[in-house]
Amino acid sequence: MSSLDRSASLLGTSTMNQLDTLRVAVFGVGGVGSWCAEGLIRTGLRHLTIIDCDCVDVTNINRQLMATSTTIGQPKVEALRRRLLDIRPDADIKALNQRYTGEPLEGDLAADIVIDAIDSLDCKQALIIRATSTPGITLFSSMGAALKTDPTRVQTAEFWKVKGCPLARALRNRMKRSNEYPQSKFQCVFSDEPPHEAAGMKGSIVQVTAVFGFTLCSLVVAHCSQSAIRDEETIL
Repeated sequence: MSSLDRSASLLGTSTMNQLDTLRVAVFGVGGVGSWCAEGLIRTGLRHLTIIDCDCVDVTNINRQLMATSTTIGQPKVEALRRRLLDIRPDADIKALNQRYTGEPLEGDLAADIVIDAIDSLDCKQALIIRATSTPGITLFSSMGAALKTDPTRVQTAEFWKVKGCPLARALRNRMKRSNEYPQSKFQCVFSDEPPHEAAGMKGSIVQVTAVFGFTLCSLVVAHCSQSAIRDEETIL
């Protein structure tokens, strides 16, 4: 028996083979990216790069996968890497403890799929521009999960068709002002729930952020299933 048997029974051998060879880079492993990364590893992904510059803070515990009382102060990518290797010891997981600013990082885009789970607008825009202008890369992006409480409002759409999301609107406005636009279309995960007011820091909860992350994971798995179908049709 294998830890991936139940995934394989549902998704099929061809999709599992795609997942096993696929290279994914997740930028930002907070309340959204951490759950996406674990979902991918549990489903069958083997080659993963995780990029984030932050350390675990006590305020992360309410929603970030690797944030516990024992990991406070540790680099997020290192804490997450250890957890993911506990799940799948044979996984190839690279952890880059760096902030993405648009400049190339070592091996950061050596990937087939890029997951944008960054919450900083300038860094997010830089990644979107670079990823969509790099041949051979498919981008999936998370829009704003903060100030939301209803996970049933989480959905997907192409970036320019995202509605009801202040982060997406702010990002599009920045692109118009800078005259820097994505070079290709890409799918986003977002919520059209009107944002709630929060006292002090911007509030967010795991019931929503994890759904964002798992939805990003599902987009990757669907991409693999579609690739497997295309490969089979080509053979036939």
